[in-house]
Amino acid sequence: GHPQSFALPQSNTRKMTTRRALDGKVYFSYEDIHDAVSSSVARVKAFKPDVIVAIGGGGFIPARMLRTEVKVPIVAVGLELYDDNTNTINENGVQIKQWFSTDYGPGALVENGRVLIVDEVDDTRTTLAACVSELRKRHKPSQVGCLVVHNKLKAKRASLPSDVTYIACEEVPDEWNCYPWDAAAYGLTARAHTKRACACRGGAPVVVIAAAVGALAALLRR
Repeated sequence: GHPQSFALPQSNTRKMTTRRALDGKVYFSYEDIHDAVSSSVARVKAFKPDVIVAIGGGGFIPARMLRTEVKVPIVAVGLELYDDNTNTINENGVQIKQWFSTDYGPGALVENGRVLIVDEVDDTRTTLAACVSELRKRHKPSQVGCLVVHNKLKAKRASLPSDVTYIACEEVPDEWNCYPWDAAAYGLTARAHTKRACACRGGAPVVVIAAAVGALAALLRR
């Protein structure tokens, strides 16, 4: 089954064109993620979530950005498709590493509530499908939605139930995406990561522009 498309024009999902960095990867900055998440706010508010379920670790920061504008609480789950030690897919599929309690706090809103699952990227759809399945196995939400910052335009290995609302902030090509919270994994500082992200967008970082303007001014003073 195909995910339920949201009842707003398709143009609400931004289609992004990016350029690879010299290492063949595509880098996204915190500003890129923030703008993408903000572009989804009207669709999220139309869904009217009671609580956000953030998939760790990629969904944590996008969920927190979303909360500023949507103002609903967040609970966290840990699902692992890739083994961090080998960088390969787990032989037994998605592993549940962490879950929340519904006995108190925001977790209690999941029962009979409208739940929005948030993750950074829909690659094979395997993690999203596993999270929806586990959520409905453990709890009884009245409605489930999924929001991803980036939906990769590729064939999926899993599907979502037809009654799940699906919101993609942006649709992107099937490339190796590098997110700012993983900068250290690529041997970069946050600022160095931002410079690469800016280059992938086809622009120059502000510091480079300022330096160029300064050099031009110095030439004109001669």
